Amino acid sequence: MLPLAISLALSLASLAACTPAPTPASANTTLSTAQREAIADTIRTRITRAANLSAKDVVASLMSLYPDTGRVISASAGHVTTSRDSLALDITAFWHNIGQNMRDPRWEWGPMYVDVLAPDAAVLTASYKIPHITPQGHPHIVGGAWTAVFQRRGGKWVIVQEHLSDFVPIG
Repeated sequence: MLPLAISLALSLASLAACTPAPTPASANTTLSTAQREAIADTIRTRITRAANLSAKDVVASLMSLYPDTGRVISASAGHVTTSRDSLALDITAFWHNIGQNMRDPRWEWGPMYVDVLAPDAAVLTASYKIPHITPQGHPHIVGGAWTAVFQRRGGKWVIVQEHLSDFVPIG
């Protein structure tokens, strides 16, 4: 028979091993359905407004989705950036090399799915397409799927991590 002290220590160790790890404070907050829907609507509105291809400064409009400071991870077209500055260079290059050459572009959203993870965190996944006319006068579409992790910072929902995957037109 094991001494009482060893038996007690083993019992306490077993109990501790079965106890769930503490969760972050934000995960302990229960949001109502109305609160979750309000957050989802805010994110949908924010991303739709920023993707305005007729804005005076399209690059600034798109960059308004990201935090002013801190790390931003963006994966697109097989390339990963990890800073706001490098993301701004990529968006600027897209707009100057492709976007400005589109005639009559329209950003069209497919279904938007928003999962609210906490009062300050949510994930959006949506499909989009941008039908336009090429400089040669041909109809063309670019688009794909976009998954973005939003965090509320300073009262503003911003993208802190994202992945865009381009669709390949068939035909």
